[in-house]
Amino acid sequence: MAQLRRDYNKFTERETEILVVGPDDTKAFSDYWDKHDLPFVGLPDPDHRVANIYGQKVKLLQMGRMPAQVLIDKSGRIRYRHFGNSMSDITDNRQILALLDELNQEVENDSKKIHA
Repeated sequence: MAQLRRDYNKFTERETEILVVGPDDTKAFSDYWDKHDLPFVGLPDPDHRVANIYGQKVKLLQMGRMPAQVLIDKSGRIRYRHFGNSMSDITDNRQILALLDELNQEVENDSKKIHA
């Protein structure tokens, strides 16, 4: 989550909301967010409901849930997803930001076509 905090402004410049879903209960999540002063939204998911919807993998021998990154556009379509095979298998922010730039360019081009 450190990389998300570090580049948070770059995400908000691209009109992107970050939502981190985790397996902890509400109290543990709240304590962690307060301790680390995270600027984005955290969603406790101790019953794995959200994780199951998006197909997040669980490997009991590797600390439970594996990282999953899902990019959902404003219309609700999944535009990118990455399921990590280890706790360190996380897509670099530069790749996600480049993808956001591509998606925003698509939206801009579509808007120009509609207004032409």
